[in-house]
Amino acid sequence: MKVKTSVTLSEELLAAIAQETDTKNRSVLIEEAAWHYLRSRRRAERQKREVERINGHVDALNEEALDVIDFQDIK
Repeated sequence: MKVKTSVTLSEELLAAIAQETDTKNRSVLIEEAAWHYLRSRRRAERQKREVERINGHVDALNEEALDVIDFQDIK
């Protein structure tokens, strides 16, 4: 469901949007850009949590890797 709303944009941004699309598709472009931005932020947050989770187990993971190397006698 679409809801009509009002936002304030700089003249420069509005001019750039006007170059990319016609007046009828301006809302579509802004909505797509907003969704893209939100997905990007969610993805970055998810990646940050994953890195934190991995880093929380880094000692155990490194120890396991060294055990595998020792087992394979690769040194």
